Order: sequence, then structure tokens, then C-alpha cells
Amino acid sequence: MSTFSIENPATGATLRTLEADSPESVKTKLARARAGQSAWRARPLRERIEAIRRFRGAIERDKERLAAITTSEVGKPIAQSRNELNGLLGRVDFFLAESERTLAREEVMADGGMVELIEHEPLGVVANISAWNYPYFVGSNVFVPALIAGNAVLYKPSEHATLTGLALAEALHASGVPEDVFIPILGAGAIGAAVSDLPVDGIFFTGSYATGRKVAEAAGRSMTRVQLELGGKDPVYIADDVDPKAAAAGTADGAFYNAGQSCCAVERIYVHEAIADRFIEAFIEEVRGFKVGDPTDDTTYIGPLTRGAQLAVLEAQIADAKQKGATVALGGARLARPGHYFADGAHGRERHHERHARGVLRADHRHPARERRRAGGGRDERHRIRAHGGRVHEGPRACRAHPVARRRRLGLLELLRSRQPAAALVRPATLRARPHALALRHLGLHQAQGLAPALAGLRPTRMSLHHLTPRSGSLHRS
Repeated sequence: MSTFSIENPATGATLRTLEADSPESVKTKLARARAGQSAWRARPLRERIEAIRRFRGAIERDKERLAAITTSEVGKPIAQSRNELNGLLGRVDFFLAESERTLAREEVMADGGMVELIEHEPLGVVANISAWNYPYFVGSNVFVPALIAGNAVLYKPSEHATLTGLALAEALHASGVPEDVFIPILGAGAIGAAVSDLPVDGIFFTGSYATGRKVAEAAGRSMTRVQLELGGKDPVYIADDVDPKAAAAGTADGAFYNAGQSCCAVERIYVHEAIADRFIEAFIEEVRGFKVGDPTDDTTYIGPLTRGAQLAVLEAQIADAKQKGATVALGGARLARPGHYFADGAHGRERHHERHARGVLRADHRHPARERRRAGGGRDERHRIRAHGGRVHEGPRACRAHPVARRRRLGLLELLRSRQPAAALVRPATLRARPHALALRHLGLHQAQGLAPALAGLRPTRMSLHHLTPRSGSLHRS
């Protein structure tokens, strides 16, 4: 087996060296999960819910240690790691509160001798390829509802958040989730690709567009259910009727929280020219007050970047912006200290389309009439915002900003890409119950054809004569 090392991005020190999985060991883990899932799905729903409830208790009791693990390998400031764990607790509370109602059997129709029901059955074994920027919160969006619904999970944490992934596995196993039901898979991109090629029943990925496309292509070859949450470009439009100082504080936090390494981090700001100068001045002052430093210090707001390779990306973006006429107002360079530190930077008053990653921000002043002309009819593609998400900061005259947001394909405040709900991890199915085999023959079906071909291998539950037995029912997807 090959090995890989976990590095502390704040110091460059090696935290731990681990054995990586291989394509062969990944297949072995899939076989283990297949064997373990049958017994897990057979457990009553309330038992599975109670296991997750104990997991929640373990997270709350061990919050400080878990936060320190993430800070050590991702570089997230310790206060922000605690915030993520608090978010995890709230998300688990949601699933605990909603799962019984969501997964309950529903009677759709009862008409004489026929009863129509909807049941939710687990997919089987699902693969969860998770992210490094919010490893607790992002992963829980998949594995918590998956486990509650009766699935087994192959959990592939990012190689940059492996220790966090192992801590999650330890907490789940100690809470009553069998080791063959939640199985971590360790390694870098090649192992993630091996997971994508497995004959699993569902694959759930959070990460970059480039990798997400590869995951989707692999899943498409076998028509495996797939759900993706991919990165996008997240602009903000600042109208002229807002408090520039308040808007600057909100957008600065949105840009630089977690060193800008957030799914919905602000990456571009479009400001009405009437308030552009005041906004930029307030923004610079706000960012100047952010403390950059040791992520284990409670007062640190910006820690190191998780991935050292991103430093060169940010340097290239700064150079490109300057070449196109931008002025760097603050920061915008590596810091002369150990670790992956980059001075939080802002540059302004550009009038060109540019692709930006986390950690560097641009401000662009705009006039509303010209905005409407640029956005309408597909003209001036150079200035269109192709956004998966976005925000609008607006004052009392909110309707003024919405047309710009719609025409430039911006989302509303705090819009995110879709997450993974519990229903994404079960097979919804309509069961049409007929008490006599004669009814099946009348429909042109043999008694052995109680399951529609599209759901071959899905076994209906035994019910009473007035509902459904394996020999007297037909089933199709809703």
C-alpha cells in the first residue's frame, strides 16, 4: 500500500502519515458495505435514528477536540471550526426531527380492493466524496440522511481533511453505526476516481466543476444515481440606497471568512457608482481590521490557505488584474512566514470579465441604466455574470436591484447550490396493491412479474391480503 502525509498548512509540519487505499481495497470495502447494509436496513428506523442521536451527543461532548483536528489539517481558525461544528449539530437536529415523517409510508388511495401506497426504501450502498473546506458540515448533508434511511456509506474524505473524516467515522462507530456500514476510504484524487467507478447505488460529490464532471461521466456509464454540489462564481450587487459601511462589513466577511474558501464566498462586487468611493473606502478599512495569524488563536480571523498550490493561483490573478488596469488597494501577496499565508487582498474599478478564485476580491463600479442595457437581450457578453449563486445588498427600494439580479443571472441573498436532502437517498416507489392474481393476468402480467423491470431487485414488503403480498402486487416508480 502507498502512503500519504497530512500537512499542517500553518506550519508546513507533517501531522501524520497514513496508508492510502488502492483500487483493490476500495472494491473490498464495497463488498463489506454490501454485506453490512442488509442487516442495517433491517433494523427499525427508530434504532437507526437513535444511533445518529448518540452521534450528535458525541459531537457536542467532544467539540473542542474535533475543532482542533480540523484546524490542524485545514488551517481554519479555531473559532470558525467551532462554528462549523455548531452548524453540524443544527443540521443533525433537522434530520432527527424530520426523518420519521419523511420516510413514513403514505397511503395515496384506497378504492375497493385496491390500495395505493408510497414507501421509501434505501438505495443500498452510496459513495460520499466529501469536501475539505467544511468537512463536518458538507459530509453530514449526505451520510446522516443516508444512514438514517438504511444505506451503507463509503465515505471518501478529502486528502486535505482526512483526520477529520477518521474522527467522524470513530464517532459514528462508537454511537452504534456498524464498521461495515460507514467505511472511510482514504487517498487522493486517484482513489476518488476509483470510488467513482464502483458499482454503487448512488454517488454524492461536493467539489470542483472539473472533478464533478468526471464523477458525472463515470456515473452516467452505469446510470448510477448522482448528485453534485459544485463550485461557482458568487458576485454581489450593491445598490445606491444602502449604508455603504454596513454593506462593506457584510461583503468583507462574506469574502474572507475561512480565508475565502467557502462554497458561497463573495468573489466579485458590483457597486453603484454613486456610492462606489465610500463603499471601497469602508471595505478596505474593514479588511484592514482582520487579524491574520495562528489559526489556533481564538482572535485570528484569517488563517493559512489549505492548499499551498493556491498561492500561485492568487499571485497570477493579482498580476492579471494589475495588467488590465486594476489598482491593488490592500495586501495581495504572500506573507513572509511559514505556512500557506496570503495577505487578504482587494483591487477595484475594473471593467472587464475575469475569473476569480477565493482569497482575492475585485470591486467594479456600475451605473444602473448601463447595467440594464448590458444585461438585456444577451448583449455585451463580456459583462454578463454567469453565476451559480449570488447576493443583492439593497435598501428600502428593493425592487430596483432585483431586475439587475435577474437579468445578470444573479441569485438572491445567501443563495447556495442544492444540498442533499433525505429524500435523495431513498427510492420513492408507488405500490399498487391487488388482492388476486387474476388482476395481474388481466393486466398482462405473470405472477412472477410483480416488480417492474426498472426496479429489478427491489423487494416489496409483505403486507396483509388487503394490501400487498409478493405474489399479488405490481410496483412502479412514482
